[in-house]
Amino acid sequence: MLGRLHAAVSLLTAATVLTGCSSTVTDIKITMATGSEGGVYYSLGNGLADIWSGRLGIVRPQVVQTAGSKDNVTRLINNQAQVGFSQADALEGMPGSDRLRALARMHDDYLQVIVRADLPVAKLRDLSGLRVSIGAKESGVEIIATKLLRSENVTPQTVNLGLDDSAGAMQEGRLDAFFWSGGLPTRRITDLTKGLGVRMLDLKDELLKFRQQYPVYGSATLPASTYNLQSGPVITLVVRNFLLVNESMPDDVAEALVRQLFEGQPDLVRAHSAARTIEQRSAIETSPVPLHPGAMRYYREAKV
Repeated sequence: MLGRLHAAVSLLTAATVLTGCSSTVTDIKITMATGSEGGVYYSLGNGLADIWSGRLGIVRPQVVQTAGSKDNVTRLINNQAQVGFSQADALEGMPGSDRLRALARMHDDYLQVIVRADLPVAKLRDLSGLRVSIGAKESGVEIIATKLLRSENVTPQTVNLGLDDSAGAMQEGRLDAFFWSGGLPTRRITDLTKGLGVRMLDLKDELLKFRQQYPVYGSATLPASTYNLQSGPVITLVVRNFLLVNESMPDDVAEALVRQLFEGQPDLVRAHSAARTIEQRSAIETSPVPLHPGAMRYYREAKV
């Protein structure tokens, strides 16, 4: 109860400050749930923290490393974070997710299935029996990987490792493949492809059936130039990403945050190139999560 009261007081203080009714900024506390240090959420979270603190004069938000989307949603529901990133699919069936609101649709995540180049693996079904990480527990990666393997009746020896641990285990020869869902490029995977022979699986043969089962996902081509892949471009799954808050966030705070997301976008691109794909017209496409009223006020003013 005290934690909830503290979060509410912090956000109400933020509302007062951002509307110009007070000169006190030191009491504002925003915790942002992101993801692993080598992932896109974490880079964008730090970029947003710099933008919001620099442009709004608030205390720099605390950027927290997490397991990923599902973990972030849980933290938002429980008021352990006031802002967080999530894939669209992580919200399905989550008790309490109806209390969340969206500030914006962000970049799209690309599913990346990375395998050692010295293994005879050409299709998803070839992963059966191999040592495969399906992402950290409570992550969006785990959600997609589990659905996809079950859909194709593929049975590898699965472990739950985050991005950094998966890449490290592959470099040490303890892992044959791993799943990752993130924006392009993901720095940790770029580092991996420079130092180890790897390739990515093309999922075009699996997509038609899978997307009929799970229409929340789309498909797209991952260009070979993203990671300088010798095997060429691959077709894979994509899923939308949202920037979320709790419904208790005051309208003035939400409006200020989303306004500076766009006005500070050049700085956000410098934090990670995935921010180039964020734009106002698609930012309102957050179904099934409703836009926060404060965010809606910004978009209406911007005539989106």
